[in-house]
Amino acid sequence: MLELRGKKVSDGIKKYVSKELETLSFVPKLAIVRVGENPDDMSYERGATKKLKSFGLDVASYVFPQDISDEDFKKAFKDINEDDEVTGILLLRPLPRTINEKDIENMIDPKKDLDGISPINIAKVFAGDTSGFSPCTAEAVIEVLKAYDIELTGKRVTVVGRSMVVGKPVSMLLLKENATVTMTHTRTVDLKKTCSDAEIVVAAAGRAKMLNSDYCGQDAVMIDVGINVDENGKLCGDVDYATLDGKASAATPVPGGVGTVTTAVLAKHLIQAAKMR
Repeated sequence: MLELRGKKVSDGIKKYVSKELETLSFVPKLAIVRVGENPDDMSYERGATKKLKSFGLDVASYVFPQDISDEDFKKAFKDINEDDEVTGILLLRPLPRTINEKDIENMIDPKKDLDGISPINIAKVFAGDTSGFSPCTAEAVIEVLKAYDIELTGKRVTVVGRSMVVGKPVSMLLLKENATVTMTHTRTVDLKKTCSDAEIVVAAAGRAKMLNSDYCGQDAVMIDVGINVDENGKLCGDVDYATLDGKASAATPVPGGVGTVTTAVLAKHLIQAAKMR
């Protein structure tokens, strides 16, 4: 079984970023906006900051207290959104319930919205319009498949998960690559058969080791987007990776797979935002 490691893909994107940086007269700046001290958010922030700085890009964190009011956060976000020195924005979600997240999604400048949360960018993803930004994780899935020369045209792909972060946008991106896509979720009847009939499975349900080799057709490709913690406190995906050998032809590990590519896609989007200015 071929292990689809994200480092190879990330290194390829880094070369693209380095080449494009030479054509710019300034260093693009990412604003990471975080509310509260959620450990997952803080971990992602550290990883993204380290990755983008290693790519030669600028990163600034804007951190707000968990109990900030809706009004105060909107004022602060407006300032970041309108700051000419900020090339792109990454908003860590979910926001506290006291803040109207939909309002923020509508506020964000689509040209700075690097993770595709603006209704304008989401509409572009569903319309197959590449002038906007798609969610980084969804795009990372496509980057992995392309980097390892896994053909998508005409292939049967089952996506497990229907979120607006991964499931729905990755289905649209796969359709754009001419794949034949079946979107499923945790309530799909006979999910096991739907997955095992597919040539490629994208697991994005958010349940630890939900899919084992029974969900994998012979020589299928398993792309695991899940980030979970197992019963031993170790990071794991939605796919029980250890069961796949001898069944899958290729699979992404967790950690070290799609997640590694997600932050590289963020860097790529920052470069694209800089070029749009």
